[in-house]
Amino acid sequence: MPIRTRVTEMLGIDHPIIMGGMTGVGTPELAAAVSNAGGLGIIAIHNAGSPEEGRKWIRRLRTLTSKPFGVNLTILPSMGKPPPYDEYAKVIIEEGVKIVETAGSSPKKFIRRFKEAGLITIHKCVAIRHALSAERYGVDIISLDGMECAGHPGEEDIGNFVLQAKGAVALSKPFVCSGGVGNGSQIAAALALGADGVNCGTRFCATKECNWPESFKSRMVEASETDTVLMLRRLRNTCRVFRNDVAEEVEQIESEKGEDFDFADVAHLVNGKRGREAERRGDADGGIWSAGQVVGLIDAIPSVQELMDTLVKETEEAVCSRLASMVTPRSRL
Repeated sequence: MPIRTRVTEMLGIDHPIIMGGMTGVGTPELAAAVSNAGGLGIIAIHNAGSPEEGRKWIRRLRTLTSKPFGVNLTILPSMGKPPPYDEYAKVIIEEGVKIVETAGSSPKKFIRRFKEAGLITIHKCVAIRHALSAERYGVDIISLDGMECAGHPGEEDIGNFVLQAKGAVALSKPFVCSGGVGNGSQIAAALALGADGVNCGTRFCATKECNWPESFKSRMVEASETDTVLMLRRLRNTCRVFRNDVAEEVEQIESEKGEDFDFADVAHLVNGKRGREAERRGDADGGIWSAGQVVGLIDAIPSVQELMDTLVKETEEAVCSRLASMVTPRSRL
């Protein structure tokens, strides 16, 4: 039976499952597969390389799906010249995109522009205070990211069991649970905690449509929930990445340097160019790549449609069978 929430109604999707914007893998092909399977696929526009290439990506995505989709604009510190965020935002608006996801630094300026253009806005937050600020800016849907997530989990170290429950009490706008979600039982739990859906990243990377090499996907299948590393913590720029040779080298340098640790000590190891080259070669130990703790739940590499069908079935079974069987009528004596 269909699962209807405020998020499915707002976004016009069949299932309360969003593919969050992701560097590298957030391509039109993967996003289209998620949208066609009934979720919300999102491309990360900066992956295109330039605003005009981003325009081409949006147009290509429209040829791959007639279903709702979104575009991600991630605003982060840069090792060099920052990306042209204003130009990316302009392209998103000019191309008539209906749903936009923002992440990283304060989205206030961009949310105003997107709302004036009539877009539905989603913003990723790792703390309730950030989510409350996003609500004040006019964001429509909050993505509450627990520390289990891949990429940048922030510095709060709040897991989803507390973060989602707090969101239900503190927030007035719909929110989705992001970080560590890999099966239907977790989706049911997120809904029970007050979320109106989930945001999955790493789990969609272990699908046939993802552009990562098979060596990366195989490592995820083999991994346990302890096979990620939180690096750059001393710089308060924490990143969760897959535990491989490079990540462990960064971890060791950071530990040995202690208070003297500086980004320059590991810049040659963590730069994006090295990571993209490792992807091109299929070398899972050649550079860093983001992955959440959900790798411990990944045991197969299905198609996106197969994964979506499984997630929905498991969610329904958790709600309608397992949980329902635990509720017994009260005695009238």
